[in-house]
Order: sequence, then C-alpha cells, then structure tokens
Amino acid sequence: MSRELLPVELVDGTGIAVGSCSVAQAHRSPGLLHRAFSVLLLDGSGRVLLQQRAAAKTRFPLRWANSCCGHPAPGQPVTEAAGIRLGEELGLGAELREAGTFTYRAADPGTGRVEYEFDHVVTGLHLGTELRPDPAEVADYAWVEPALVSRDLVEHPERYAPWLGGVLELAVLTHLDRC
Repeated sequence: MSRELLPVELVDGTGIAVGSCSVAQAHRSPGLLHRAFSVLLLDGSGRVLLQQRAAAKTRFPLRWANSCCGHPAPGQPVTEAAGIRLGEELGLGAELREAGTFTYRAADPGTGRVEYEFDHVVTGLHLGTELRPDPAEVADYAWVEPALVSRDLVEHPERYAPWLGGVLELAVLTHLDRC
C-alpha cells in the first residue's frame, strides 16, 4: 500500500485528536493540521544524523532533513511509530525519547503539497550499528556538528526541509540538558 493512503491523526492546535484522514489528503493545500514525528539521532560525539530525502518523496524531495520522520497511525504511541519508521528508513533501532513538540506549516514549491504538522521531536543515541538506508526513502546521509547545520540553515535554507530548524533546536537543547 502507498504511504500516501495510510491514515494520519488530525489534531487541534494543542495536539488533541479530532479525527483522521489519509496522508495525501492531509498534505493537500491548504493542509490539515495532523500529528507527525521527527527523529534526530545523535552520536557519542554530539553530531546529528541527517538524511537527504529521496527524489521520489512527495514533499521536499532531495532536501536535507532530520534522521527520519513520519506519522503515527491514529492512536499509536509516537515513540513506537518513530522506532518502526527508523528501522524502515535507515535499518536502525534505538531507544527513543520525546524532546517536545512544535507546530509548523510549509508549502513545497516544487510539488504543491503542504506540511501542516503538530510535530513530536524524538531523539535517540546511535550506538554505532551500521546504517542500511532504504534508497526509496533516503538519497544520502551524513553525521554533522549541530552548530554547522544551524549556520548552514541560515545561509542556505533551500537545501533543508523547512522543519529541520525546529527539530534541531528541540533535540539539541534536550540532549544538552540531559548531559
């Protein structure tokens, strides 16, 4: 089944579930606010794992983004869905924790699709296992210092998914607070 046909959970501005629809319907302009997650893995040196989204992605293809992202099914725990997606996209497992949430809205000028998401930022520590990215999902990946990503986001925002700044801010701040 196409990922575009899977159900997503519609939410209000506070994250309370108010219904559901398909992924495709949620991302049609002007966009419907729905629950999503963005995983950002860190390594033992404090670098973050970024992936370049595959060319076939229906929203923001070939842009650099966080380690992986997706949508939990209605009622599914966010960290459970994030763990499954991490395995599907990168062939990895990790102990994941929620770092916080933020809402963003961004229209993709190339595809006309809209991201309007109540995004749960989920973090994890990469334990050194080999990545096995799915080429249908991931064009490339890189381990990068967060400060370098933050700087480049300001200088070259067109290279990145529009949600990456919010994800990076929540994930790195939460990770530093735990140290």
